[in-house]
Amino acid sequence: MRAPAALFEPIGLGDLTLPNRMVMAPMSRARAAADGTPSPLMADYYAQRASAGLIVAEGTHPAAAGAIGPDAPGLFTDAHQDGWARVADRVHAAGGRVFLQLMHAGRLAHSGFLPAGVRPVAPSAVAADTLVHTPGGRVPAVTPDPLTEDGIRRLIDDFVHAACRATAAGLDGVEIHAANGYLLHQFLAENANLRTDRWGGDTEGRIRLTVAITRAVAATVGPHRVGVRISPSNPFGDLTENDPYGTYPALVRALAPLRLAYLHHGETGTELDAALRELWPTALMVTPLPADQDKPEAAADALARGADLVSFGRDFLANPDLVTRCRIGAGLNEIRPNGFYGGGAAGYTDYPSLDPVHPGPVGRR
Repeated sequence: MRAPAALFEPIGLGDLTLPNRMVMAPMSRARAAADGTPSPLMADYYAQRASAGLIVAEGTHPAAAGAIGPDAPGLFTDAHQDGWARVADRVHAAGGRVFLQLMHAGRLAHSGFLPAGVRPVAPSAVAADTLVHTPGGRVPAVTPDPLTEDGIRRLIDDFVHAACRATAAGLDGVEIHAANGYLLHQFLAENANLRTDRWGGDTEGRIRLTVAITRAVAATVGPHRVGVRISPSNPFGDLTENDPYGTYPALVRALAPLRLAYLHHGETGTELDAALRELWPTALMVTPLPADQDKPEAAADALARGADLVSFGRDFLANPDLVTRCRIGAGLNEIRPNGFYGGGAAGYTDYPSLDPVHPGPVGRR
């Protein structure tokens, strides 16, 4: 099936004009240096996919304790900033636009890959009943240290400083990751956030950190350079949300006055999706359900439901020229699983391309 024409229409996003509505979703690839500095291979990888209307680059930790696994990129040192500047330069030279996802792993971090003396942190001292990836293989998650009031204030500053480094590196903006089982999502979820202070307890308390970080980042780099990602009811990382119909409308109402660049919403397939669309005032980016649906069909359905942008994940890994393929109705390359911790999908850059502007291959890792 050929993708709907509306998917290839331009759209304004903050102060950017996107040439199409196809977004490359952030996907961890474990290609940074051991210290978190983005590698030349990462610059090649993102430049190959610059025909996306927008790239949201992989989850990047704003502080040492936030790393999701070995060789995950960071953005809190000069070397990190220089590495991301090379990525931004390559993507822009290829005609693309790129935001960076700021992600803190929280209780899904592990001492097996964190620097010496750095411990995982979370809203409460509750270990996730799941396995995490370390250099020695998958191991049970550890019990994290609960964040103190001072620790929360430092965390907010960490996100702000990382966002400043992102814009200084030439990236077009940042996405605050409050989804998929990581730290901000842990604060939203009742089974991970057992706090009784102002950062927990009721709905207002559980959404407070996400709102505080987003406000602080938007006030510093500009709301037009900031997006937020949510995934209501996503159980990844052993999270349980008892009241998503209370939590997420409250969160979206609190964020709406900021007039951010976009909200990145992982659909639930329930009436909550339409309720959040109704509440959000700027661009709505959707990761559509079902995940195994024909991609052009999924995009058409998402746009018909009111999405402004549609994000694609593993299909962009296997198809650097996904935009071209969807535009002309060409077949997609088969995704080759490789057991990688960030989603179990192949991320090699040697997939064949139909697009002479953004060709492959450039090598493997």
